Amino acid sequence: MIATPVGEGRLLTRRAPRPIATVLLSHGAGGGIDARDLTALATHLPRQGVNVMLFEQPWRRAGRKVATPPATLDVGLRAAVDAVRVRTPIILGGRSAGARSACRSAQALGAAGCLALSFPLHPPGKPEKSRLDELAGAGVPTLVIQGGNDPFGRPEEFPDPLPARTDLAVIPDADHGLAVPKRASVSQQDAMDIVVEAALEWVIREIVGNGVSR
Repeated sequence: MIATPVGEGRLLTRRAPRPIATVLLSHGAGGGIDARDLTALATHLPRQGVNVMLFEQPWRRAGRKVATPPATLDVGLRAAVDAVRVRTPIILGGRSAGARSACRSAQALGAAGCLALSFPLHPPGKPEKSRLDELAGAGVPTLVIQGGNDPFGRPEEFPDPLPARTDLAVIPDADHGLAVPKRASVSQQDAMDIVVEAALEWVIREIVGNGVSR
């Protein structure tokens, strides 16, 4: 359990035998740490030398159905980072609202990178309400993993070129939850394999390969 100024959170840890990096991920506003992409990363990355820590925000831990304001997510995330004791570079990340929080917090918390799953570029149907400034302001190497049919921001809605030090990996036909329809060009298992492979390749190239440290 993690004590935070906004309530009690929870940190679920999956450690690698000989870790080269640590990824700390938080969930979105509509789900928990059992999301399919978070589960896939927590299952497979430790086998490749990357610790994965899943942070359950206090609002979710308390059984609420609606997330508390964005600033409280950042407070919870800071407490989780403060509780982590590792010697590897730390990458902050999350899905949806968790991705936004990671982008807002990464530089201030000394993260080596940011992993943004299903970054909500704008509310559905409201592209004029862009959150690009949060992504661009991460201040560290950032990987966005986005579904091809995400109503919160399809890949083609992201700017070209992307913000500095930002990469984009696309899951074909996937929605905001990175679920794919039965007749998609890839299976659901293929989609999760892409998530894991894209994250691992980026961690090795941008964080480990460049000697980035916390």
